[in-house]
Amino acid sequence: MENTARQLDPAKTKVTYVRDIDKVANIPEDVREQLKKVAEKYVFRANDYYLGLIDWNDPLDPIRQLIIPRLEELSDWGKLDASNEAAVTVTKGVQHKYRDTVLLLCNEVCGAYCRYCFRKRLFMDENDEVSIDVSKGLDYIAAHPEVTNVLLTGGDPLLMGTRRLVDIFERLRQIDHVGIIRIGSKMPAFNPWRILDDPSLLEAIAKYSTPEKRIYLMAHFDHPRELTEPAVEGINAMLSAGAIVVNQCPIIKGVNDDADTLAQMFRKLSFVGAPQYYIFQGRPTAGNEPYEVPIVRGYELVEAAKKQVSGLAKRMRFSMSHETGKIEICGIDEKYMYMRYNRAKHPANEGRFMVFHRDDNAYWLDQLKPVEGMGSPPPQL
Repeated sequence: MENTARQLDPAKTKVTYVRDIDKVANIPEDVREQLKKVAEKYVFRANDYYLGLIDWNDPLDPIRQLIIPRLEELSDWGKLDASNEAAVTVTKGVQHKYRDTVLLLCNEVCGAYCRYCFRKRLFMDENDEVSIDVSKGLDYIAAHPEVTNVLLTGGDPLLMGTRRLVDIFERLRQIDHVGIIRIGSKMPAFNPWRILDDPSLLEAIAKYSTPEKRIYLMAHFDHPRELTEPAVEGINAMLSAGAIVVNQCPIIKGVNDDADTLAQMFRKLSFVGAPQYYIFQGRPTAGNEPYEVPIVRGYELVEAAKKQVSGLAKRMRFSMSHETGKIEICGIDEKYMYMRYNRAKHPANEGRFMVFHRDDNAYWLDQLKPVEGMGSPPPQL
């Protein structure tokens, strides 16, 4: 494969998927042989468009770090289900952790596989968590009037055929208490032509994203270089069809762990109408050790980036998706770390404020020591 970094053909509308690391000729043959061991454990998938964003002359290129396997992924570190999603799975392919939001894991394939993925277990041969048939999930949602938000995820829902998406949209819109349908997708970054070349998808968005009940595209851009002209056109197409677009991503070592990079991305996202919603602390998932950034460092990066952008570009919350809920890192001083539950698995913890002793090496809540009398960890998981 030729070095096509920053030489994208704007007329290109069909991407070619690459599943064999041997097909990435820009990687030296001896290195490819080593990386095969990683790809055997944690699957590799990309496409020529996305690989074309890489500057192959730079071994530390952030897009390369995001998509190309690394030997360090084989270290014995982390858990495959770092947030214990199994505990909130109510039936196959259905997760209900927060009162008003249900996740439908409706697809087991992504446009490419981020090396730091927190659900990489779904792409392993022995995994059987995803349900292609969402009927039981829809029945569950219909039977729970407290559910107002449904997130289509997986895998990437935009890898599904549009007819199947339309069927899910239609059936969800028949459930009166569902106000918001969310689509969690990195396809706007991996392959924007999935949006641009499918008028039936945009027609479906226009039909089922109504003035009173919107469809939200939860986009996933990790680096400003992913915001190419076609990617921005894809965002605009979804906005024009009536979707609300926001972005969420983790802080990833070697990809976006730089305040200027984050500021550039936050700024551009606000300009194009897809403002940052959450910026996440990376989960301690198996294989993810080379991509982890300590909590304190992540907080400092986010705060430094926010100082460079306008109010509309810094509405995001720096949070971790812990087993017990979404915990915002609110502040850090010389002695303490201050955190609060934005969402909690158990309602009693909603809004709960916690204080921990500062630990510059900690990357997850479980490693922190609470300050006595200033908010202990929650009594229930």
